[in-house]
Amino acid sequence: MSDAFVYDVVRLPRGRVRRGGGTLAEVPPYELFGQLLSALEARSCPPEVVDDIVVGVSTAVGEQGGNVARAAALWAGWPDSVPGGVVSRLCCSGLDAVESGAARVGAGMAEVVVAGGVESMSRVPMLADRPAIAEDNDLGERTGFVTIGVSADLTAAEYGFTRAQLDAYAVQSHRKATAAGIPDSVIPVRKGGTLLLASDEGARADATGAAFAALPTLFGSDPSWERVARRLPGAPHPVAGLHTLATAPQLADGASAVLLGTHRASRVLGRAPIAQIVGTAQTAVRSPLLTAPVSAARVALQRAGITPGDLDVVEVNESFAVTPLLLTRELGLDPVRVNPSGGALAVGHPLGASGGILIAQALDALRRADGEHALVTIPAALGLGSALVLRRMS
Repeated sequence: MSDAFVYDVVRLPRGRVRRGGGTLAEVPPYELFGQLLSALEARSCPPEVVDDIVVGVSTAVGEQGGNVARAAALWAGWPDSVPGGVVSRLCCSGLDAVESGAARVGAGMAEVVVAGGVESMSRVPMLADRPAIAEDNDLGERTGFVTIGVSADLTAAEYGFTRAQLDAYAVQSHRKATAAGIPDSVIPVRKGGTLLLASDEGARADATGAAFAALPTLFGSDPSWERVARRLPGAPHPVAGLHTLATAPQLADGASAVLLGTHRASRVLGRAPIAQIVGTAQTAVRSPLLTAPVSAARVALQRAGITPGDLDVVEVNESFAVTPLLLTRELGLDPVRVNPSGGALAVGHPLGASGGILIAQALDALRRADGEHALVTIPAALGLGSALVLRRMS
């Protein structure tokens, strides 16, 4: 058991990215995260006791570059003495930030850390940093880089998931998200006193399998399949494709923040911890497969000293419909316990923010179910995966 505890978690509602400007497009990333710092201060966290702020950002360029963590702290009016920094591990960035903060707390290098993530995909689009792995053809050929959508289709074909199964899962994600209430962890977004957004956007009560089945697929004709053939000879290629706009994660803006501390930190925070972080893992698999959440989950569970059967809640990022379906099958999970409030297919995936959002959803679900253990896991491009196991305390 580590000496790393969760004292509070807050997140913004996920705002859809639209052409012409999403709901949160006028709010810069530093302010998105800064509003959460202000919320933590009002709820539970005297800023002067915070030893560090660690923020995960997938696309750390432009307004999300130049240390958005420190900029957010200054925007929120926190003391000049509070430092901040950024970690970037693609879609795993936010979960990596929390795991990094927990490691520092657990090692006795800090007593209180705020960790989480932010992504304004309206203002800083995905691949705005022009990464060499995607832009440099020589590097792409050497490494076999493919888009994550091709990875999703390949993984679905490799493990025998059909288009109908993917579509059916997406319908359930929308239905769960539509039925979910607004938990206390969600902080409404305001700009200049005006309320912009109070709940997640995107979920459709009228989602049906027939409507999703009529959508065209996205990745069957992607030129990246040529690299798949060279890297994995004999790999299945669903020529028509499998995933669609309905079974791919929606683009979104958002932010999340987790208040971490040692058990002793309860004295300076004036409250008891709500959960303990009992296992973490960062793993990688041979790209272009999208199976790393499975390996990360297994390692994190082993380090936590529990089995999949001990889990009351599982929050797996819906980085395409194949991800939760594969995790559920490979770990033998009860589907009812997986993403009980829906996920990114319905309400969006704000990249760096998603790790903390899933932690918030996991703790909310544990309280509703009066459960003890939750697993959070996320895949990323290039074969990466992260996982974290929580033990609820209150």
